[in-house]
Amino acid sequence: MRLKGFRAFLLVLASIFLSTPVASRAETISLVGFGDSLMAGYQLPPEDAFPARLEKALREKGLDVTIANAGVSGDTTSGGLARIDWSVPDGTKGVILELGANDALRGIPPEDSRKNLDAMLSKLKARSIPVLLIGIFAPPNMGGDYADRFNPIYAELAKTHGLELYPFFLDGVIDDATLKLEDGMHPNGKGIGVMVEKFLPVAERFIGRLSAGG
Repeated sequence: MRLKGFRAFLLVLASIFLSTPVASRAETISLVGFGDSLMAGYQLPPEDAFPARLEKALREKGLDVTIANAGVSGDTTSGGLARIDWSVPDGTKGVILELGANDALRGIPPEDSRKNLDAMLSKLKARSIPVLLIGIFAPPNMGGDYADRFNPIYAELAKTHGLELYPFFLDGVIDDATLKLEDGMHPNGKGIGVMVEKFLPVAERFIGRLSAGG
């Protein structure tokens, strides 16, 4: 009798588990924030870097997400292309890709930047890893011709690869000195907070599509 009762108990547990919605048993969504110093958190403590602050904000929204920080200060699109295979490990569910600011600062031909970004996106697509693409604008001192060739890269690649685009990573920060470090280029902790707040709705949509398998 006791054995029969134990078997009945196991059957009840199994029925409860199988009836639990898949979403409630889903694995943690593992993302990688891939970029340069703007992603890495230049001169900031690790907990203030963009990936860490975004992860915290998403978890406060009830989303089971981790975001690895694969930002490298000074990285260009060519550097990103060289390391993207090993910087984005197997099992990654999505990549937040931000690169190109250092290309523009160094005057690298926009055609080269486009080619490198396109190659990175193609590599991730071949691995079935969705991408949320972040855009950057060329600094004004590079001149109008350079900006005309550089600035459209992100929107055009997003269209080509069918990606959602966040047009400008430093939106809300670029013109406010109180949100930047003394170098006048990189965001401080308060600036990162503004960036995360503006980026959060886009990140939520991206994660929603990942959760839905889209």
